[in-house]
Amino acid sequence: MPYINIQVTREGVTSEQKAKLIKCTTDLLADVLGKNPSTTFVVIDEVDMENWGIGGLPVEAFRTKAASEGR
Repeated sequence: MPYINIQVTREGVTSEQKAKLIKCTTDLLADVLGKNPSTTFVVIDEVDMENWGIGGLPVEAFRTKAASEGR
């Protein structure tokens, strides 16, 4: 019984995009590991921006810094 947890920042991910993530992730485990899709669980968590950090910075500050450095 595989359990996949996908965490994304809360930035307007649509229901259609979530459905595609669920389908594609389930298909990937079936194709690569031979897992049964009917017993594969996929959970998508949307995390508030202020609760997500990269490189020691809140994600918004990280993005601002990266943009100013041309990345």
